[in-house]
Amino acid sequence: MWKRIIIYGGLLAAGTLALQWLDYRYLTRVHPIEIYIFLIAAAFLALGIYIGVRVIRHDRPAPFDGNPKALATLGISPRELTVLQEIAAGHSNKEIARRLAISPDTVKTHVARLYEKLEAKRRTDAVNRARELGILS
Repeated sequence: MWKRIIIYGGLLAAGTLALQWLDYRYLTRVHPIEIYIFLIAAAFLALGIYIGVRVIRHDRPAPFDGNPKALATLGISPRELTVLQEIAAGHSNKEIARRLAISPDTVKTHVARLYEKLEAKRRTDAVNRARELGILS
């Protein structure tokens, strides 16, 4: 039974191929100029994509490292940096305390130390100063 199915399927595929070939030959006789124009346009498209990928490619920027020299110079600890990142994300002291599993008083202490180290008076000043120094992205 499977042999019959395979044989009939092969014959059907061969017949379809023959009909498509005849249709293709008819099209090439009736519309040769349009086919040539299409092939030339496809070649220019491929060339444009190749040039776009190879020649005009931009290098990826270096990954953000957080300016370790500035962190060391200012003496900002990793925990203070985490608090600074949370401040930059717009979280309140209570939210920061919940997210970092520390008390709100500890957050206030970290924020006060950050103000001193960054010479800031407010949260926005601290975040802007950190961005200027390349500590935050």
